[in-house]
Amino acid sequence: MRETFRNMKRVLKISNENRKYFVPILIFSAVQLIIGIFLPLFTARQIVAFSENIFEELVLVSLMVFGISLLNEFNNFVMRVVCKKFRLGTIRNLQMNLCEEILNIHEKDFQEKGTGTFIERITHDTDQMAEMFTQGIGYVSKTFMSAGIFIAIFIINKFVFVFYFTAAFILTVIHLIKVKTKGKKDILYRKQRDKVSSSITELVRGEKELKMLSAKNSYLQRLFLEIRLKSEKDYDKRFTDVLYLLIVKSLSHFFVFCLVLLLIYLIKEQNLSVSLAVALFTYKTNIMTNFMDNISLLLDEIKNFNISCNRVFAIFDNEEFLQENFGDRILKKAKGNFEFKNVTFGYNESAVLKNMSFHIQNGETVAFVGKSGMGKSTIFNLLGKLYTVWDGNIFIDGVDINTLSEDSIRGNMTIISQNPYVFNMSIKDNFKLVKEDISDKEIIKALKQACLYDFVQSLPQKLDTVIGEGGTNLSGGQKQRLAIARALVQNTKIILFDEATSALDNETQQHIQTAIDHLKGKYTVLIIAHRLSTIKTADRILLVDDGVICAEGTHEELLKNNLFYKKLYENEMINEE
Repeated sequence: MRETFRNMKRVLKISNENRKYFVPILIFSAVQLIIGIFLPLFTARQIVAFSENIFEELVLVSLMVFGISLLNEFNNFVMRVVCKKFRLGTIRNLQMNLCEEILNIHEKDFQEKGTGTFIERITHDTDQMAEMFTQGIGYVSKTFMSAGIFIAIFIINKFVFVFYFTAAFILTVIHLIKVKTKGKKDILYRKQRDKVSSSITELVRGEKELKMLSAKNSYLQRLFLEIRLKSEKDYDKRFTDVLYLLIVKSLSHFFVFCLVLLLIYLIKEQNLSVSLAVALFTYKTNIMTNFMDNISLLLDEIKNFNISCNRVFAIFDNEEFLQENFGDRILKKAKGNFEFKNVTFGYNESAVLKNMSFHIQNGETVAFVGKSGMGKSTIFNLLGKLYTVWDGNIFIDGVDINTLSEDSIRGNMTIISQNPYVFNMSIKDNFKLVKEDISDKEIIKALKQACLYDFVQSLPQKLDTVIGEGGTNLSGGQKQRLAIARALVQNTKIILFDEATSALDNETQQHIQTAIDHLKGKYTVLIIAHRLSTIKTADRILLVDDGVICAEGTHEELLKNNLFYKKLYENEMINEE
């Protein structure tokens, strides 16, 4: 219970302004408890009045039962309304806080864990956490109402009270054992559900590739195995419910039989009248069924609540996922000087960059070329601090990147990637993600720079056109040009192009190349390119091979002095012909 109260306290803290609803919920629950104490007493008196033909008292008591029942229904109605407001507000705050925290998780964990892990926690787990304060409290109230029956039984006959209490205690212990057993299985089930969610997400996002690669059957077979394993774990968890239900129901029937024997004995010993015995016997449903069902549901709710809290708070507390780590030094407007000093880094055990060093001056346009897998994109990942170097240092304007705040790094550079992600919203709203107060005039200017203006003008809704999830309504080239235009409005001093023109035709590429050339001298521009024709005008070209800078110079200098670069360029010319 200590864990439950600790988690409830944390959720209430995150709930923030919605906590104002929690006090009324407790008040309504207290009213329900009081009703739960008095209603069974009056109901018992009804039975006695019936059996003893005291009709005047029966009418009066029935009127009291009617009034209390109406009060109970009204109390339940108001409580449900308040609970729903509290629940929705709590879910909203939990999800927003969790989304914010997830964006601080290290890129490595995103790649390794899969999106399903985070989607499940944002959606299902936050919903389960809020349920504790609505459904859970409802079960507590109903349990307290049933507890009121125990008070009525105690007043009527203490022997029967001891019997009911003992039976309830034994059944509750069994429920606790069930919850503990089921909880372990539920954790395994949720982990597998995360995997299935990730696989389904990949199926939806990668449906085009699966079709074109004729890989539908193999992927579906793999997904089937994961779903089957999830179903098996779900069945294993639910079988625990079924097994313990059999045990609890069998014991309940046994206790009812024992109750009959006890009541017969008390009547024969003249310790109990027949009418009161009937009243006490009618409570068997409240105790053996309603009370125990509420206990079971409450314990299940507590178990689900704590599991979900552990999964969500593992993200808040940095227990399961590695968090990005930034310094606190502020660099408001970077000039654009870069330096890699003896940098070594790899994604796994083997190093991708090996003691790499180079320096880039403010306003330079520098290109990185080399074969695939030699570390070019890794350089950009490290500049944006998506990963942290193993050894060595990276400097921006002479300041170690590890001492800078997140905004000082990423707010000062724009990265246009090879496979940019555009969001399922209008073209205009994609720009507003970058700059909230952007005008149509600024958007049009950026679209013209990226050679996409004519295409947007041809669309029926123009800037208000929704482009689909991941830009599915755009061609590869159009998506890249939109990403370039979106990045240009950031107006940062540092612009990084990571194969940003790879999906463009030659004519469009030439337009983009002209736009990039216009940036020369005004911005620090870094370009990764396989097409060497796109970087001929760069101030410097750094040749990357096996994780080191093996040569540098202008296009003409490298053609003249570097055989490896010359072969790369000649092969490209042959392929284009």
